[in-house]
Amino acid sequence: MLEGSILQKLELAHRHTTRPVHFGVYYKNTLVALCHALEDHILTEDGAPLVITAFQQGKWYLQEANRYADIARCSREIAIMASADAGFAEHPTSQLPNVDLVPIAPGDPVEQEWHLIILSPEYTAMVICQELSDADYGIGGLPASDLERKFYGLWTFEPDLVSETAEIAIAHIQKYNPELATKLSAHKQAIKTSIAAPKDLNAVVTRVVEYLQTGQENLDIPVALEKKALDRNLVSNEIQAFLRMAQLMDLADINNPRAASEVVALSETIGQLLDLPAWQIKRLRLASLLHRIDPLQRAESLLTPSTSNNYQENAPSCPLTCSLIPGVQVLRTMPRLRAVAQIITHQTEWWNGTGEPAGLAGDDIPLESRILALAADFQSHVNQQKYSDKSGVDIFAQALDECRLQQSTRFDPKLVDTLTLLVMGLQQGLDLPLMIPKASSGMWLLDSRWDSHSKSREEISNYSQ
Repeated sequence: MLEGSILQKLELAHRHTTRPVHFGVYYKNTLVALCHALEDHILTEDGAPLVITAFQQGKWYLQEANRYADIARCSREIAIMASADAGFAEHPTSQLPNVDLVPIAPGDPVEQEWHLIILSPEYTAMVICQELSDADYGIGGLPASDLERKFYGLWTFEPDLVSETAEIAIAHIQKYNPELATKLSAHKQAIKTSIAAPKDLNAVVTRVVEYLQTGQENLDIPVALEKKALDRNLVSNEIQAFLRMAQLMDLADINNPRAASEVVALSETIGQLLDLPAWQIKRLRLASLLHRIDPLQRAESLLTPSTSNNYQENAPSCPLTCSLIPGVQVLRTMPRLRAVAQIITHQTEWWNGTGEPAGLAGDDIPLESRILALAADFQSHVNQQKYSDKSGVDIFAQALDECRLQQSTRFDPKLVDTLTLLVMGLQQGLDLPLMIPKASSGMWLLDSRWDSHSKSREEISNYSQ
């Protein structure tokens, strides 16, 4: 990481804190898709954001200059850092009143960085990366294809992190243009950023995933192995888009900000007590991380009596599945996450068949959905007990009693028995480690067995027996 770079300053600010910044490696083709998605989203919303970018070299800016003319019309102010190549300042976009160029000096570490920082009243987003050095590429040397160039960094929607990075970038601009830095600071202060509403997050995440998928379709790399590496980098970031959406939904809930990570710990432990296979626990883990994504909570069902005996591809571990309506469920845009979307959708089914959306009953409800529903309800009760005025109350026992009141009506009675074993462990000091996904994570949540066209009921016989 280059000394004095924006990336390094951000990392140093968090190095010895409780929230260190985790970075990943991104191919250029992934960054192009991410940036185009976030930039084009500016054209669809009314927030008039402040945009701060770094293009490394002026020639890269010139490739995007026409697009930035459209973006400028929807933005409050755009500041562009890049080395001053020929034509950098002469392009018509550079003459717009709300577009300011910052020609960075030779040797400035920002020459090796690629940034897109968006501060809007409606949402925040950023991509912040630094290109790998020649030594970082190792014995393989520099890539033959421009799309295979690698960058070290992160992307996020988190308001505090985006705002902090914007301040670091403005401070860097201060060295070159104090007047512009003052103007950018004033714009930043005028924008009251907040965690985006679910509908706004849904829109931007859907756009990101669509652009990443388009990037997969348009890969034109001659060597199959290299193409596979670029493809996996794109898929990993599609998953990360959903994880970031779920993370913000937790942050927006000041009363229960650790719901996702705690539900993951509970549901995964229940799965282990049931001796579920690793691929199924992995799928349950991802569903637990995403279980509060709002659009999925109100999913509709296309299940009809005529199709109730069909076993759908990628379905969870039950013969009855509920088709998701394309365009409504954001997770359905990724075929590999359709099973996870169905798990989340069916968490509102009841054991006695009175739930929604399909009115499934008993073992016809996906096992993962039953586990997720119980774990989420138990976690919610535990969280409520933490902030109650009752002293000396066993919060785990109290939460378990609340779940038992709905045993055999809402919840699977056998799973409540399993939860009882887990509570006994918690009462005796069992510590469930909380899993917070790193910014670079993604592919580890997928398993090749998810792509199987069929899974037999015998694969979950450990539970049914």
